[in-house]
Amino acid sequence: MKVLIINGANMNLLGKREPDVYGKDTLEDLEKTVRKEADKRGTEVEFFQSNHEGEIIDAIHRAMEEKVEAIIINPGAFTHYSYAIRDAIKGTGIETIEVHMSNVHSREEFRTKSVIAPVCKGQISGFGFESYLAALYLLTKCGL
Repeated sequence: MKVLIINGANMNLLGKREPDVYGKDTLEDLEKTVRKEADKRGTEVEFFQSNHEGEIIDAIHRAMEEKVEAIIINPGAFTHYSYAIRDAIKGTGIETIEVHMSNVHSREEFRTKSVIAPVCKGQISGFGFESYLAALYLLTKCGL
């Protein structure tokens, strides 16, 4: 299985930004953790991070051309207002799981609304790096 993992706005600041919420590990640490688990599962993973909405949309479109079978996406703050990312996910038809490291439902009110979730297979939040590993598990083990 080929999986694209997309990290959106401010995810490049992992380890520096709000360590009490997101922890002290970096985006590079996240990628190593996920890659290790993907290797165990015989899954090919590609990582993409951008702070720019259009670049994320382009990555989703490329995924269709590159025969990506599934996407795990942490849109960051784009979660709450990017109908363009939502439409890209819906338009490609690629199975997608939305993930968040923090429990978005226990934070500020504006974080509880996701415009992305309705076009995804599901949403996993609140488990740090484990949110990504749970999504990978569900995609590979359960054949979502």
